[in-house]
Amino acid sequence: MAIHPTAIVDPHAELDSSVEVGAYSVIGADVKIGARTKVGPHVVIEGHTTIGEDNHIFQFASLGGMPQDKKYAGELTRLEIGDRNTIREFCTFNLGTVQDEGVTRLGNDNWIMAYVHLAHDCQVGSHTIFANSAQLAGHVHIGDWVILGGFTLIHQFCRVGDHAMTGFGSKVSQDIAPFLMVSGTPTSTYGINSEGLRRRGFTPEQIADIRRAYKTVYRSGLSLEEAKSKLLEEAENSSDSALYLRQMHSFIEKAHRGLLR
Repeated sequence: MAIHPTAIVDPHAELDSSVEVGAYSVIGADVKIGARTKVGPHVVIEGHTTIGEDNHIFQFASLGGMPQDKKYAGELTRLEIGDRNTIREFCTFNLGTVQDEGVTRLGNDNWIMAYVHLAHDCQVGSHTIFANSAQLAGHVHIGDWVILGGFTLIHQFCRVGDHAMTGFGSKVSQDIAPFLMVSGTPTSTYGINSEGLRRRGFTPEQIADIRRAYKTVYRSGLSLEEAKSKLLEEAENSSDSALYLRQMHSFIEKAHRGLLR
């Protein structure tokens, strides 16, 4: 185990023998870190925090700190980080709270740039990219393959669907459906993330069907209920894209902070 002599690692912490810990880092008693994870210098990892394999945590990150929630009273809550994540400088990920699931989660293969904040009880999927200073308030849910532009701000309890993308400086206060591209303050929709879908192997036909579904919901002038019915009709008539259109419909049905539209 390559632990710098100036690092402070609690003897009760569980670190795989291949973990690297940089100078002046502090790792608490209830921390577990998996194989080949690299912890840079001046990192603080505390609380009941579990970190998987092959992660790279850069200098000055703070993981597993107490929630920034005045209701928190020291309950046993957790932070869980998966495998193969890159977590850059000055990121802050907080523990969960008992008012929610009691855990903040980050999935696998995420690229998290500097100064990103994950507040208590956030649930982040896999293969996401969060640019510098993206900020998530409490209880936010982020799907897989989401890209957040720099300085994106997301209001508590909002959800962002799979493959969605926000532009620089977006202020998000309502749910963003899957596949969308949004930007601005206030945030508006600007079509679908077609280039992202193409890079991830979606066929031209599937992208065309998703674009048509977007126009149905966001540009047709139909009421939301009418648009949802039309979306189901389109799913029935499109065998190649039915799964994705139903995914969009399901997300819209469950939008509880209101749908960005």
